[in-house]
Amino acid sequence: MTKQFNKYLILAAVLVAIIPVAIFSQDVAITLAMATVTTAITVTATSDLAFGTVLAGVPSSVPNNNANAGIFTINGQAGAGVGIFVQLPEYLSLLDGSSKLPISFSTTDASLDTTGDSDPTTMAGSKGWQNINPRNITGTAVIGAGGTNLYLGGKVTPKINQISGDYSGDIIVTVMYNGN
Repeated sequence: MTKQFNKYLILAAVLVAIIPVAIFSQDVAITLAMATVTTAITVTATSDLAFGTVLAGVPSSVPNNNANAGIFTINGQAGAGVGIFVQLPEYLSLLDGSSKLPISFSTTDASLDTTGDSDPTTMAGSKGWQNINPRNITGTAVIGAGGTNLYLGGKVTPKINQISGDYSGDIIVTVMYNGN
């Protein structure tokens, strides 16, 4: 029994010698979690899409490079990629809703100017994207150092018996950073 007791005693001594080493064999490392938040993105309706006075039965168009084009100004982190979504009305209506004036947008009724220039009449292809589809602005637009402007044209088609009055409709532009 003494030999067996000695074996257990030796085994216990070995375990006591090893266990503290394992318990005290540790290390700690610390790192920081860091992030840089970009400038907030904004979009502002700078100028209405203005058809002016139109004649009943006579369609009227405003090109996207015309002084009467609608202008939306996008500001945020220069060089950042943004997604742009445009909701376009199918008609304009009188304030009381009693009459509707059809409005349409072609696949070339928008342009994006990334130079910060807010004059649609000076738009050229070298300043961004020219004559693009406002319903499907694909790819990545980039915010220029002075901002980016979306120029929007369109066409109204009054009926021959269109009720006279002031017609309007909402054009809604949503912008968001897309990580590019």
